[in-house]
Amino acid sequence: MDWSAQVDAYCERTGPAFWAEPVNAVTNAAFLVAALIMWRRAGGDLPGRALAVALGMIGVGSFLFHTLATVWAGVADVVPILAFILLYIYAANRRFWGLGRGRAVLGMAAFLPFLALVSPVFRALGLGASASYAPVAVLILAYALALRHRAPQVARGLAVGAGILGLSLTFRTLDAPLCAGWPLGTHFLWHLLNALMLGWMTEVYLRANRA
Repeated sequence: MDWSAQVDAYCERTGPAFWAEPVNAVTNAAFLVAALIMWRRAGGDLPGRALAVALGMIGVGSFLFHTLATVWAGVADVVPILAFILLYIYAANRRFWGLGRGRAVLGMAAFLPFLALVSPVFRALGLGASASYAPVAVLILAYALALRHRAPQVARGLAVGAGILGLSLTFRTLDAPLCAGWPLGTHFLWHLLNALMLGWMTEVYLRANRA
């Protein structure tokens, strides 16, 4: 694999230049702002601060991908997102369900086969590259439904997070189809809404942690 190969995956990109996706690149600042806010909100909560760090790394990785647009930068974009998801599942299993560390880790690890099984379904529905993120919305909704009696406030917070993610996925998916009539694309809205969603999901965790 050529790790330095160029990747042209978004509507806004018109060439190989560093600033060929200025709006997509700059809107990654939303992740850094959300990370800083949640870092302060977390205080001495170590999982909360770890989520804030992962949130900040998502912004850095995405900025690299939307400026350098190489294969290795694409990996730098995806890895922090996966790290945030896995960390959140572990923290949620511990806090929301009161699981021990071993069972929380097993629940976290179960996300990977779940992702492998469900992603092809969304890909067949025409979501393209967004198919790998749609299972996350399904999982959040599943947690919300399962927690509706045990922790109704948490369940409502998770449902809101799933709704924001669904909206952000819509804009991510529409980036290519709308490109001919809207050359700026809609991927930048994925950044803004996703930063909001991840910050909110961290807040849901922190509120449960302080309940």
